[in-house]
Amino acid sequence: MTVANLRVDADRLWDTLMETARFGGTKAGGINRLTLTDEDAAVRAWFRAAAEAAGCSVTVDVLGNMFARRPGRDASLPPIAIGSHLDTQPTGGKFDGVLGVLAGLEVLRTLNDRGIETNAPIEVVNWTNEEGSRFAPGMIASAAFAGAVTTDYVLGLRDRQGKTFGDELARIGWRGDAPVGGRPLSAHFELHIEQGPILEDEGKTIGIVTGIQALRWFDVTVTGRESHAGSTPMPLRRDALAATAEMVLAIEQLATREPPGVATVGVIESRPNSRNVIPGSVDFTIDLRHPDDAAVERLEEQIRGTLDDIAARRGVAVAVERIMANAAVRFDPACIDAVRQAAAARGYAAREITSGASHDSASIAAVAPTTMIFVPSEGGLSHNEAEHTSKPDCAAGADVLLHAVLAYDERLGERAAA
Repeated sequence: MTVANLRVDADRLWDTLMETARFGGTKAGGINRLTLTDEDAAVRAWFRAAAEAAGCSVTVDVLGNMFARRPGRDASLPPIAIGSHLDTQPTGGKFDGVLGVLAGLEVLRTLNDRGIETNAPIEVVNWTNEEGSRFAPGMIASAAFAGAVTTDYVLGLRDRQGKTFGDELARIGWRGDAPVGGRPLSAHFELHIEQGPILEDEGKTIGIVTGIQALRWFDVTVTGRESHAGSTPMPLRRDALAATAEMVLAIEQLATREPPGVATVGVIESRPNSRNVIPGSVDFTIDLRHPDDAAVERLEEQIRGTLDDIAARRGVAVAVERIMANAAVRFDPACIDAVRQAAAARGYAAREITSGASHDSASIAAVAPTTMIFVPSEGGLSHNEAEHTSKPDCAAGADVLLHAVLAYDERLGERAAA
């Protein structure tokens, strides 16, 4: 078999996906594997063992990022990274993030099967805490790798129970010794499910990802006044939850005026959370996204102004804290071209696409040439236990990943020899 006809082992990749799904597997067929939990520790141990069995050396940094390296013939070349994540949402599926890591492992296994030596090392990366479901914000360990935040900041993050990122990382035994960052990469490729309906709707197998839309996260606190539900007249109430309800609908309406922007309130916590007490305070979150940085800025200004107006009219106070702001990302043209040519050579129907979701690649694009590959999500579902991508589509994405990496590696070898 020539390299041009090389294919991954679709059955092996699928079996690996199903095998790792048992770590945090749910009755509904999904995965609940929050970062730095015992389930996370277990899948990390599985990945280390599988990578070492494939001939890799595994390095773990202070934030738990895992780097499984297969040597190349030229040790002076920085590795080509294949990165994604193994943590999930509380009601996550079997493919979000996980496919990217395990497809990277399958690429290494396929190269081993055929005795192929690359010019540069190939490194499969498991980035810690991509989801941000337990420790907000998400993608924070890859952001630290890229120098956007400090290691100490990440280690000090707290979950809703007050447990720190650093303590929980040490508790599960995955706080490594390697420094965060300072590891040059020749490139970074990430295979991921689309998490949306476009590829399926258009009958495409491969998404050639050209960039990621801008993302901002906010924590909002609304403060009213607790009082008795039975004896406080409606006009005299300062109901924090009623004000929040109006704010949520206003946020939704504002986003519809800036298409294709999206805004989501995903968490609401009301206090004192008693049946016969008017809520005195509410915390909620806002997730705001748009492909255009200027549009995101406009939306933030409009949301802040509207929340202030609602609060004043309802006699409550509102505080809005922006906890994350990622600018829109444009991926590397050479990496994109490698994906485009790999998809065309394999005969897969493909289209260029901007990622609606953010990913670790958004961070890594600041320090290394980067791109992503999408495969369809059935029904557009993700962050859902019913999330599904077919075996053929998973294999197609892994095939494109394999050949894009090999093409990029060939260019590295040519440059080194010039």
